[in-house]
Amino acid sequence: MELWYTDQHTDDVRFSMKASVQVASKKSAVQQIDILDTPAYGRVLVLDGGLMTTEKDEFIYHEMITHVPMAVNPNVRNVLVIGGGDGGTVRELVKYRKLESIDLVEVDKDVVLLAKKYLPFTSSKLKDKRVSVWFEEGLRYVRGKKAEYDLIIVDSSEPYGPAEGFFTREFYGTCFKALRDDGILINQHESPFYHAHQRSVRDAHRHIAVEFPVSTVYQCHIPSYPSGHWLFGFASKKYHPIEDLDAERWNKLGIRTRYYNTDLHRGAFALPNYVKDLLNR
Repeated sequence: MELWYTDQHTDDVRFSMKASVQVASKKSAVQQIDILDTPAYGRVLVLDGGLMTTEKDEFIYHEMITHVPMAVNPNVRNVLVIGGGDGGTVRELVKYRKLESIDLVEVDKDVVLLAKKYLPFTSSKLKDKRVSVWFEEGLRYVRGKKAEYDLIIVDSSEPYGPAEGFFTREFYGTCFKALRDDGILINQHESPFYHAHQRSVRDAHRHIAVEFPVSTVYQCHIPSYPSGHWLFGFASKKYHPIEDLDAERWNKLGIRTRYYNTDLHRGAFALPNYVKDLLNR
């Protein structure tokens, strides 16, 4: 008998991949966690039935959520990552030697524990001495912070269940207060392609734009994610993602990436008209 995993992209669209073995399965206090080995995408992480991370293409997501803000402000010293229990975003951040601290806030301890055991390709840098892991609900954690971070990365799952609170105006306003005067906020912004996801894309952009003087969106291609067309939100108190990009300075750092580069950085902010229309609607 063949084993297949299916991710429900919308009520009318499903994405399936053949699985060779179920590596781990656990019902945590927060959600159902499954880890599978697949011939096409390698090892994959599934939360409550939804695909979160694949060994094949996770580098695209994690590089784009991390290096875009770091290339705009390479003087970042203190970072807060909300979500991201698989460790991929932290893995990219620790490439910057001048970073002083990385606080990872993950609501589900079991995600981190299973990632450390079964997903070494993303979790290997969670042991870096600059990394502190806090098992707490992200909104509750950030409420108590005032002007403590240069960069906040919201590496959350889709806007349902445990991550629902990360797509509200209250949350973005709380992040604004937790950032220093030149702080940057990056959030995964979902896909604009399917009608079922468009409202969350539009609403997140609208809420962020109310709180931050600089607010825009950039894109990348992630094959395993719904439609493959994925957006991130870039918001800042000071920096513009194109005008303040110091490509020469970033390139001199010699950071190795498989997807991100400073030419692609500029192009990622050139959005298709249907996305512009959605955001302006």
